[in-house]
Amino acid sequence: MTVTNRRQALLAIGGGAVGFAAGAAWSPRANATATSSAFSGGADEPTEADIGFCRDMTAHHVQAVVMCERVLGRDTGDAVQAAATEVLRNQAIEIGTMRAWLADWGESTASPEIAMAWMGMNDGAGMPLAMMPGLASEDELRALSLTTGLAQGRQWLELMRAHHVGGVAMAEAAVDLTALDKVRRLAGIQAEVQTFEISQYDLLLATAYA
Repeated sequence: MTVTNRRQALLAIGGGAVGFAAGAAWSPRANATATSSAFSGGADEPTEADIGFCRDMTAHHVQAVVMCERVLGRDTGDAVQAAATEVLRNQAIEIGTMRAWLADWGESTASPEIAMAWMGMNDGAGMPLAMMPGLASEDELRALSLTTGLAQGRQWLELMRAHHVGGVAMAEAAVDLTALDKVRRLAGIQAEVQTFEISQYDLLLATAYA
């Protein structure tokens, strides 16, 4: 199965379609209700890993949404406009899904001060949220806002690529460590989709945004 076909098969579960590197039209995951329904079911009670992953990935997604908002409507080129639109829509839906799960579990939906302890990072002590792999610094976000044209598009691709690399590592850990079927399914789709998108960003960085 090709990467494109694999992604299409995955998004047949979560909703959505592919194509920004080739300039094709994209369709986001259908809506938050459809996504929640697709991931319903699963096991008994959430573990520390289920809760920690949902909190941490939500915080990670929030920054991705911020980065998308800083380039949408700008003159970055059509490919980056399409890519940013897709990331914003999909990750906003996933934020809603994970926050709904946290609320159902009676857990806080606020961003944590310490992240990745559920992964055993730093012998279980975790790390400050701002140090999570893939997160852009305040200086990088400020520079993204101030850059224009294709240079801004390239900067967005570079930052989002790094962001996705961090997200994939976290999602892959969640597939191994979480207990609830619905959390593992969502994490698996996140890892596959973001890995595909990294390959698309690499293609754009080597061609239109070189």
